[in-house]
Amino acid sequence: MNENEGLEKKVEKAITKERRLENNPIKPNALALIPFVVFIVVYLGSGIILDMSGMEMAFYQFPAPLAAAIGAITAFILIRDSNFDEKFETFVKGCGDSNIIIMCIIYLLAGGFAATCKAMGGIDSTVNLGLTYIPPEYLAAGVFVIASFIATATGTSVGSAAAIGPIAVAVAEKAGIPLPLMIGCVMGGIMLGDNLSIISDTTIASTRTQGCAMRDKFRLNFWLTLVPAILTVILLIFFGGSETAVSAGDHPFNLIKVLPYIVVLVTAVAGANVFAVLVGGTLLAGAIGLFYGDLSALTFAQAIYKGFLGMTDIFFLSMLTGGLAAMVNKAGGIAYLLATVQRFIKGKNSAELGISALVSITDIATANNTVAIIINGEVAKRICYKFHVDPRRSAALLSTFSTIFQGLVPYGAQMLIMAGFSNGKVSPLEVLPYCWFIYLLGISAIISVFIPFSDGFIRRDPWNFEAQKPQSQVTGSDEKAAAL
Repeated sequence: MNENEGLEKKVEKAITKERRLENNPIKPNALALIPFVVFIVVYLGSGIILDMSGMEMAFYQFPAPLAAAIGAITAFILIRDSNFDEKFETFVKGCGDSNIIIMCIIYLLAGGFAATCKAMGGIDSTVNLGLTYIPPEYLAAGVFVIASFIATATGTSVGSAAAIGPIAVAVAEKAGIPLPLMIGCVMGGIMLGDNLSIISDTTIASTRTQGCAMRDKFRLNFWLTLVPAILTVILLIFFGGSETAVSAGDHPFNLIKVLPYIVVLVTAVAGANVFAVLVGGTLLAGAIGLFYGDLSALTFAQAIYKGFLGMTDIFFLSMLTGGLAAMVNKAGGIAYLLATVQRFIKGKNSAELGISALVSITDIATANNTVAIIINGEVAKRICYKFHVDPRRSAALLSTFSTIFQGLVPYGAQMLIMAGFSNGKVSPLEVLPYCWFIYLLGISAIISVFIPFSDGFIRRDPWNFEAQKPQSQVTGSDEKAAAL
């Protein structure tokens, strides 16, 4: 009798755990996805209409947060499973979810750091440092490396394109290197950095939605990126060199001004708290700017705040999308999407491919890799816990595949900015054949699904799905909580 009772308790406990991990007692409801569809249609449709009218940067004219707000209003109108007050409470809880708030604070701090470094001359010094020491025969490869470092250090592919794009185009024209090839070098470099950076929007969004550490996601992405980056450099050395000496003027630089980027990158990878890393990096950049006279106390403060303001779009988008997702989730939309996707998933490999496909398709539709990650984050996390895909792996896939397609869509901000620097001499479609790194990264990522060459540390420290953290971080209290 006692044995039977013990067995019943174990079975009951196992069922309880499964229900908690599944976390999906809500009945699937396809109609609940309509607000999400409205959000995407408004965002994408406005871009198509403006593009047909000939407006530059058409897909970035209509504010993405406003599109999310329209989707949220649609949710309030269409979802009828609760009264207005209950729906509003769900919306506010979604906006104020701890992961959303943490994500938004990191956005602000990252913006402040990047703006301060730019104001004190950090970006200019880094670019000029590379241009000073790059031999002509390695020019294209050098530009790729510089773009990669700038984007990794600053966490922004768009900002990196704006910083290095004009210089790269001017140097290409002087050296006789085909413009499409040079622009393809920059595109590959900035997307490498966007994917790899500790402080990029894509890293922040993917790690926070999947509940893993930035350091772990970096380690996975590093191994996914290493071989494609090396192969790209080799290809560019053979096919992108110049015999012409290039002198686009003096390239003054200051090694001290490059230091904040290195400090932030090293300390973040070493596992330091991301808030401390970004605050410390900003203070260091400000101190350097004050010492060299590039900043005063007032302009230092203004630079930080300018960086904050530069993140308002993604800040508001994250909050509003969080609220919208909470409403859609409660009404059964996420459950329906998950159930639909699961029809095509037979195991761990197909689960990873499913996550990759979802974020890729969404990025093609929205031309914004951060938006694509935020939209698919919750579904990806559910898939992880259903099919035991390590969330660190999911974060890496979300970031990687959204970055791949963001670098290839002709209407993406990065491609439009780079093509714009050519003054009409090169179209985005002419650049696509030369985005070698991006294609190689896609091949690397797909291979990693079937041959997990980047997952060594994951296998050594597997994810504990009950405690929702790596096994090495599980404490006795976590085990007791999981047993309840």
